[in-house]
Amino acid sequence: MTTYPPFGAGLWHFASYLDRYATDGYAPPTTTLEQIALAGSVGELSFVDVNYPFTDGVTVDQVKAALAENGLEAIGVTPEIYMRKYSKGAFTNPDPAVRAEAIAFLNEAADVVRALGARYLKVWPGQDGWDYPFQVNHGEQWRLAVDGMREVAQANSDIKIVIEYKPREPRNKMFWDSAAKTALGIKAMGVDNVGVLLDFGHALYGGESPAAAAQLLIDHGLLWGMDVNDNLRGWDDDMMVGTVHPVELFEYFYTLRENGWEGVWQLDQFPFREDTVETAKLSIRFLKHVYRALDVLDVDALRAAQARQDALGAQKVVQDALFGTIGEGE
Repeated sequence: MTTYPPFGAGLWHFASYLDRYATDGYAPPTTTLEQIALAGSVGELSFVDVNYPFTDGVTVDQVKAALAENGLEAIGVTPEIYMRKYSKGAFTNPDPAVRAEAIAFLNEAADVVRALGARYLKVWPGQDGWDYPFQVNHGEQWRLAVDGMREVAQANSDIKIVIEYKPREPRNKMFWDSAAKTALGIKAMGVDNVGVLLDFGHALYGGESPAAAAQLLIDHGLLWGMDVNDNLRGWDDDMMVGTVHPVELFEYFYTLRENGWEGVWQLDQFPFREDTVETAKLSIRFLKHVYRALDVLDVDALRAAQARQDALGAQKVVQDALFGTIGEGE
């Protein structure tokens, strides 16, 4: 019987959503506790990434109890430093009072990490960046972003912190926009408790190869977490994993296995119109298939093809493992 890696999901997977058209939302709102219950009903999730602050009236103790009741653990806590008050940035806001407030809030979220026994504090500063040429001083942006992260890291040296980079949205250009820039920024911090959470979809629509980005971060000891999803490469669509780019997803997980990287296979998806629980189940179904395909992949043949840069040979080996019966009847 196959033993699969642990699966997880961002708790927002089980929330309800709105956009600039369906401003009344696509489903009734759900509380943090209701989202935890929905995650528990999937049956194959072990971990969730929890937004902070929780929905109104929900306490840390209630979240801790709900996680235990549903057989879940918190892998991370994601503080919401991308809301209206931070519309000009959290770490890079031109107002020093707002920057100080953001850092204080991150320190508060770090206490939630401790209370829940989570593995990391996840930092996604979606409003740090710019929208127009000449809007910011790029040297000053670098200084504020790096110094601010260093301050949070030094104030919370007992916990791990991961930066989730993304090319853009909500800002037209986010500061932490690539694996390489994030790695350089962490090196400049000079701390040992900051790493990277690599979102497969962010790498895709940022023009990166997710596998190459993973290898870069692994080589520098910085790949501490990951999210998987899919998109049409022009936007962070957060679609069901494997629905658009199954081969690149397979290369991504092959790269992780080749490097001995072990961690939670975590969903970061936004099923706007789909049933959230069934979406998670179908996604895990495909991730299990990917895991089994890695087991049957002819690694020696693949390495030989790669040594020759033989694209056709490599694709045949991959197709045989991932799609199984594709060569039948030849």
